[in-house]
Amino acid sequence: MAPIASAQHTFKRPLLLAIVILALIALPLVAQVTGLTATTSLATRVLIYGIAAASLNFVLGYGGMVSFGHAAFFGIGGYTVGILYQHYSLGEPLFGFIPGTNQLLITLPAAIVVSGIAAAVIGGLSLRTGGVQFIMITLAFAQMLFFLFVSLKTYGGDDGLIIRRANEVPLLNMRDKQTFYYVCLAITVLFFVVVTRVVNSRFGNVLAGIRQSEKRMAAIGLPVASYKLAAFIISGMGCGLAGALMANFLRFASPDMLHWTKSGELMVMVILGGVGTLFGPFLGAAVFIVLETILSSWTENWQLGLGLILLLVVLYTQGGVQALIERFARKS
Repeated sequence: MAPIASAQHTFKRPLLLAIVILALIALPLVAQVTGLTATTSLATRVLIYGIAAASLNFVLGYGGMVSFGHAAFFGIGGYTVGILYQHYSLGEPLFGFIPGTNQLLITLPAAIVVSGIAAAVIGGLSLRTGGVQFIMITLAFAQMLFFLFVSLKTYGGDDGLIIRRANEVPLLNMRDKQTFYYVCLAITVLFFVVVTRVVNSRFGNVLAGIRQSEKRMAAIGLPVASYKLAAFIISGMGCGLAGALMANFLRFASPDMLHWTKSGELMVMVILGGVGTLFGPFLGAAVFIVLETILSSWTENWQLGLGLILLLVVLYTQGGVQALIERFARKS
C-alpha cells in the first residue's frame, strides 16, 4: 500500500499547484464580476509579501539562521526603484554617471543586485557570530540603514520618496491594477520554481545539513561559512525583489520599509505559514494580510488579536497553516 500512497501524493502535489495557479489567474476576473475589485490589490500584496517571506524562510527554515534584519533588503529594493525613478524624472544621473530609469526590466534586476551586495556585506560581518549575537547584529544593521534613509533629505527623508508612476513594461499598461497583478503573479511563480529547485539541489541539501549539525558538515570538509553566506545573499536578493515590486505597487518608498517591525512581520508570516516549507511563507503572507485587513477594520488594536491567533498557531498547529492543511488532507 505504501507505493500506491506515495504515487497518489506525488500526483496530488502538481495537480494542487496547477489548481492554485488557475485560481490565481481567474481571481481578478472573478473580483471584477462580483464587484470586489479591492481583492485584486489585496492579492497583489499577498504575492509580494509571499516572495519576501519565502526569502526569509530560505535562511531561517532551511539554513537555521534567524535573521531579524531582512527588512533592510526589502527597503533597499524599494529605494533602488524610487531613486532610479527620481533621477529619471529629474534627468540627473545618479553619482554623475548612472542614468535614472522607469523601466521595470531594468529596475528589478538593479534592486536584486543592490540588495545582494548589501546582503553580502551584512552577511559577511554577521555570520562571524551565531545565535542571539547574529540576531542582534542583523537587527542593528537594518536599523542603521533605516536611520540612514531617514537622514537622506534628497530622497524624502522621513516623508519617503514618491514614485509618480509605476515602472513601465513594453506593451503592458502597468497603471492597470489587473495588469500589475498578473506581472506580480508571473514573477512569483518564477520565483517559486527557482526556490524549489535550489532547495532540492545539492546546495539545498548541504544547507539543511548545516542547519542540523554545522560541526559535522565542517568535519567532512565542506566550506560551511561560504554556504551560509551564499544562502544569505540569495535570501537578501529575494527580499530586494519583493521590495522593488512593493515600491511599484504603492508608488512610494519610505524608511518604514526598513524598520525592524517589517522584519517582525516577515517573521510572523513565516511562522504562521510553516517554517522550512515551500508553500508555507505564501500561506502565511495570505493569512497575515487577510487578518490585518479584517482585524484593523474592527479595532485600532488589531495587533493584539493577531498576536493571540499567532500564539494559537504556534501552540496547536505543530508546523503552521501548511501542516494544518496537510493533516486535514490526509484525514480526508
